[in-house]
Amino acid sequence: MMTLLLLKLILAHLIGDFFLQPQQWVKHKEKHQLKSKWLYVHILIHVALMFVLVWDLSLWPMIVLVGVIHYVIDGAKLLLQNKKNKRLLFFVDQLLHVLTILLIVPLFLEDTLTFNIVNTGNLLLLVCVLFLIQPTSIIMKTIFSKWDINKITKGNESLKDAGKYIGILERLLVFIFIVVGRWEAVGFLITAKSVFRFGDLTASKERKLTEYILIGTLISFGIAILIGLLYLNLQSYV
Repeated sequence: MMTLLLLKLILAHLIGDFFLQPQQWVKHKEKHQLKSKWLYVHILIHVALMFVLVWDLSLWPMIVLVGVIHYVIDGAKLLLQNKKNKRLLFFVDQLLHVLTILLIVPLFLEDTLTFNIVNTGNLLLLVCVLFLIQPTSIIMKTIFSKWDINKITKGNESLKDAGKYIGILERLLVFIFIVVGRWEAVGFLITAKSVFRFGDLTASKERKLTEYILIGTLISFGIAILIGLLYLNLQSYV
């Protein structure tokens, strides 16, 4: 029961933080900090998602507590954030949110109901897939914010958001290949991308752009592999 409840709360966090929070809200919060109305809308969305996914009103103290702590963490991040520590605080913020869920759920476990609608294994799969789609994209964007990507890619423009969707597809494919035990397919995918992306860049001697794509590819594939391995190992516990 604990695993199922943890997965539901983590799923609510992923949806609320990465899928239901437009970039305009983020910018407004960074500018107005605790005075931003979108900070409070964001927290309410999180709380609503937890109520819907948990679907157990007897656990309302746990949900409210997670929501309050989420507000405290987000508020502290907005007050402490600047250009130098923005990337670091992003990862610290996400780590604290996950730790909050991991620490609070056991406190309320005895009051949970045994009635279970959602299969835990399927919920774990959904959490992994959603993480590879949007949160990973934002993580990579945060990492690459160290460099001026527009300057690096000048003269090599592509379709709008093409790189983002290519990254999502390749991560999902890597995840699927690992889950079904086809590691050789992962190697083939890396080779195929290398042929299409790196050949022309090397010929044109665009070193910075080549390094940018190489770093992005390694991070994208690396995260997908880690999530795939994590999923396979957690299956035995759910």
